[in-house]
Amino acid sequence: MLVSTKWLNEYVNIKGIDPAELAEKITRSGIEVDSIIHRGEGLSNIVVGYVKECIKHPEADKLNICQVDVGEETTQIICGAPNVAEGQKVIVARPGAVLPGGIKIKKAKLRGEESNGMICSLQELGIEGKLVPKAYAEGIYVLPQDAVPGEDALPLIGLDDTVLEFDLTPNRSDALSMLGVAYEVGAILSQGIALPNISFKEADEKAGELLKLRVEAANDNPMYVAKVVKNVKVEESPLWLQNYLMAAGVRPHNNVVDITNYVLMEYGQPLHAFDYDRIGTGEIVVRHAEEGEKITTLDDTERTLKAHNLVITNGKEPIALAGVMGGANSEVHDGTTTVVIESAYFAPSSVRTTSKEVGLRSDASTRFEKGVDPNRVADAAERAAQMMAEIAGGEVLSGSVIFDQLDKTAERITISPDYINSRLGMKISMDEMLSILERLQIPTDAVNGQLVIDAPTRRQDLRIKEDIIEEIARMHGYDEIPKTLPVSESIPGGLTPYQAKRRIARQFLEGAGLYQAITYSLTSKAQSQAFALETAPVTELLMPMSEERSVLRQSLIPHLLEAVTYNVARRIDSVALYETGSVFLGTEEDGLPKEVEHLSVVITGKWVDQPWQGETKKVDFFVVKGIVEGLMDRLGLAHLVAFEQAVIDGMHPGRTASILLDGERVGLIGQIHPTEQKKRDLKETYVMEMNLSKVLSVETEELLYQPVPRFPAISRDIALVVASETSAGTLAQIIRQAGGKLLKDVKLFDLYEGDNVEDGKKSIAFSLTYFDPERTLTDEEVVKAHEKVLSALTNEAGAQLRG
Repeated sequence: MLVSTKWLNEYVNIKGIDPAELAEKITRSGIEVDSIIHRGEGLSNIVVGYVKECIKHPEADKLNICQVDVGEETTQIICGAPNVAEGQKVIVARPGAVLPGGIKIKKAKLRGEESNGMICSLQELGIEGKLVPKAYAEGIYVLPQDAVPGEDALPLIGLDDTVLEFDLTPNRSDALSMLGVAYEVGAILSQGIALPNISFKEADEKAGELLKLRVEAANDNPMYVAKVVKNVKVEESPLWLQNYLMAAGVRPHNNVVDITNYVLMEYGQPLHAFDYDRIGTGEIVVRHAEEGEKITTLDDTERTLKAHNLVITNGKEPIALAGVMGGANSEVHDGTTTVVIESAYFAPSSVRTTSKEVGLRSDASTRFEKGVDPNRVADAAERAAQMMAEIAGGEVLSGSVIFDQLDKTAERITISPDYINSRLGMKISMDEMLSILERLQIPTDAVNGQLVIDAPTRRQDLRIKEDIIEEIARMHGYDEIPKTLPVSESIPGGLTPYQAKRRIARQFLEGAGLYQAITYSLTSKAQSQAFALETAPVTELLMPMSEERSVLRQSLIPHLLEAVTYNVARRIDSVALYETGSVFLGTEEDGLPKEVEHLSVVITGKWVDQPWQGETKKVDFFVVKGIVEGLMDRLGLAHLVAFEQAVIDGMHPGRTASILLDGERVGLIGQIHPTEQKKRDLKETYVMEMNLSKVLSVETEELLYQPVPRFPAISRDIALVVASETSAGTLAQIIRQAGGKLLKDVKLFDLYEGDNVEDGKKSIAFSLTYFDPERTLTDEEVVKAHEKVLSALTNEAGAQLRG
């Protein structure tokens, strides 16, 4: 919102107040002033000139030699503007003047003819081209004939003005009008405001005799006011009106259109002017459009409408898009003599929808979308009629044509001073609160210690108690709110057990040499359930970016494999990545996707590569298994973890296992199937994925320091011959269960199949460690415990000691 201080001064006295000081006061009260624009800053020696003579330059077809009276003298100026002519009052920059952009005006010769200054266009004086009236867009600006040669031209064209640019929050729609700003500034300065005095003579003829009105969409248009003005003369607006509009960022057109724009900026109530004769039927019908119905708007664009778009019609065809823009078929033009002024209340949602669908946003739609003052709809029409009578010489017909089902009741809010002070942490007296609300011109009564407030309809943002608290706080001064520390028990921040364990997991994986990756949660339908630990209904997006990002993932592995493929294709042959992130397994009871945090690892290439020592080791199943075991040990869950051979789609049939946690399947581990590897141009690649939510949710005992044993340990190695299908994990579990409290560690150190071992058998060797932290063990105790282990292996697994 651009606010001209000259225009504002017509409603509230701000003479003698520095614009910067005023801007500071407004900003402190809650409306931020983005910038202060001093129109005409730096301009001087700009005067009114009278073109006494204008002839063509003998040496240039596009130049004119003008004899210009500038008050003190008549001087010769060369001008190239196509519209310069004898008898005009113009703006002249005398020699020595400096124009915007640092242009210095000097005496010069143009094609042999002397030029003592410059006849200026508005653009050359710093006014944006889009704001210059179309008649002068390509040439110089012509002043009214009552301008006096030699006088300072800047006040005439409004360049002695200062404009404040407001950065309004969406709730302050009241400040989208000059009167709204006047109420605000009046409250800040503790001054009253002068509202426009609407008074004009009406003709005997009644508006209802010429115009009929029918509203068929009362929900979207609960109030419609039309006034009829006859015998108007469409011409250029007075200079003061053009100046105010340009200062507000609005381009002048003609006096009728400019009046509607002036009232829009003054009252915040959009108006529209129809040419009565172009309406053609003497009737206005407000209705919803027919599906596919078309209208050509004032910007000469044909727009196709939908059935819920609200239109103003002549009973047959649309003549305006309600609340957005008028139609070209009913536009006011130079030959217009009878004008219909429309002032209406259109539902914000209807205007917002229409504006968005047709791709057209205007000053009118902006205000309708935020909500206009119901009690100003009729006043704005009266104000426009008054100005058309005064400026356009119109004759206002008696009365208005009105449809009115609009609720104009003020919102009543009751609040106690104690409630206000408790929320603000201040001690403001009731008298001061009443004074603030009086300055804001918000009707308030003190009843039994309560403030009973009837929020004015011009303040659409006042609805609840907190809105009143805000008004009192900002007018009292935010900087007056005392600085206090919270009076409450201080609770130190920290991580939850889950967060702490997740951080431990990440630190372990990065310490093991893996790099963290972050991939998309969205994937394609084809990949959505690949490698999933559990299947569930897929969650699809209503409006996906592409087919590749159309559903939520159920596994982290597919995108990690894409990351590995990307790196391998760029000659990075050894890649080790991990990711912790959510997978989405169906929906919860509230309809939202069920999120479960998973951990996934993908490794390919070399795990050890030491050229100096000549040591190289490729990644294999046991490298990834060792990472999982190390992670579980770091989390205190090693005693609960087991691995069970499994067959999983997309995985190598002989190098894949399920990860079990206390007997429950929580993950998978293994090599990608060779066919899948070939499809992705990968060599041997191993993956692991586990349900991290389940793993980290298991309660574990607090890790305690274990002192270094003071007493010696005793080791026993055993080589067992067992059936080929018997797993080492099964044997290790039997050993631990049978070893009792003296057995502290079991390690697999050898596996052999071949000569001296019969077919269908294999040799597998373990190292067992026995010790007691309190004393030295005797051989008899170790032998006894060891024999229990051998006996269990023989009975439960059919194992035999290898000779």
